[in-house]
Amino acid sequence: MNNNHIARRMQQVRPSPTAAISDRVRELEAAGRRVINLGEGELDFATPQPIAYAGIAAIIGEQTKYTAVAGTASLKTAIAQKFLRDNQLTFTHSEIIAGSGAKQLIFNALLATVDPGQQVIIPAPYWVSYPDMVAIAEGEPVIVPCHEAHGWKLQPDDLAKALTPQTRWLILNSPGNPTGALYSMDELRALAEVLSDWPNVMIMADDIYEPLRYGGAAFTTFAAAAPELAGRTLTINGVSKSHAMTGWRLGYAAGPAWLIAAMQVLQSQSTSNPSSISQAAAEAALVQPPTFLAGWIDKLEQRQQRVLTMIAEIDGMSARAPEGAFYVFANCQGLIGRVTPAGDVLEDDRAVAAWLLAESGVAVLHGSAFGTPGYLRIAYAINDAVLDEACLKLAAAAATLRQAEK
Repeated sequence: MNNNHIARRMQQVRPSPTAAISDRVRELEAAGRRVINLGEGELDFATPQPIAYAGIAAIIGEQTKYTAVAGTASLKTAIAQKFLRDNQLTFTHSEIIAGSGAKQLIFNALLATVDPGQQVIIPAPYWVSYPDMVAIAEGEPVIVPCHEAHGWKLQPDDLAKALTPQTRWLILNSPGNPTGALYSMDELRALAEVLSDWPNVMIMADDIYEPLRYGGAAFTTFAAAAPELAGRTLTINGVSKSHAMTGWRLGYAAGPAWLIAAMQVLQSQSTSNPSSISQAAAEAALVQPPTFLAGWIDKLEQRQQRVLTMIAEIDGMSARAPEGAFYVFANCQGLIGRVTPAGDVLEDDRAVAAWLLAESGVAVLHGSAFGTPGYLRIAYAINDAVLDEACLKLAAAAATLRQAEK
């Protein structure tokens, strides 16, 4: 067996850069190097105990068998209640599906709807997996650059220029990874007005970071901002980021019944139902008041400020404060072209990130992985003392760089 047996579609797919950096960190640690990983999208908080105990209770209560492919009836009820309570959206059970993470549901939605050559509009910076999932579905990712001056948000004129008769989806992630950009209701309405003339275009609203917002910023999901387009909107969410449950692998989605049915068919022939134990824990997460959330937000705001302070102290870097999520997307263009103590020139953001890892032992992700060269994504959802150490090391490493001779 050799590469000639690998399907052609795999030639268009790259390994996840976030997984790759985590693997590299583990390699360095196995070699005895201390590394601080600021490249992983995972809260360091524990799953709240009442939710964890609900999972334990499910095991003790022998809820360890197969469930309905799209999730238990009680979980679907909890999901419907969440959408009504938080987003003023009404869904029936036939319009809801639970899966093994939001990522699986995005993948299934694309695979169920995208024919070869059809296009999916992805605003950049984007979550690293969007283009590759489109490629696996044999679609064409259409990357639309967004700009820091516009708060990293897709502009209506740019959307209008990107739409074609081959467009199948627009993916919107708010609050966004890697920028923390948060779309307002008015901004979503402006995009909806453009889309109103394109009845065959679906909208995928990836709301996985919904509750992680700063300064009391309001959240609006696309289907609520544009109810006239709700019939062609798929809303993706989950408990990974909102309840520190990444390892539980439980996401959910809601949208038109025909799409949910197609996703369910795919799920029935691949993973089948998500973990019954995780479903019980997610149900508890969705019905219990998030009393922990205010404390989490306060802590994340403090950490964000620590990172922003560090960036402001580095000659050659800058960043805007994110409105949500737990990343700072820092402009590192002032470091590109500088020379390391060993005499190497940092040619691009990849080289900057690689050198910072080698020099400081701190892992960050290059912006090129998110479709936006010249930036670094710095995740700050880690222990305060470790984050402080990482910031000191990054600043010290950057201070050793010198300008190239002209």
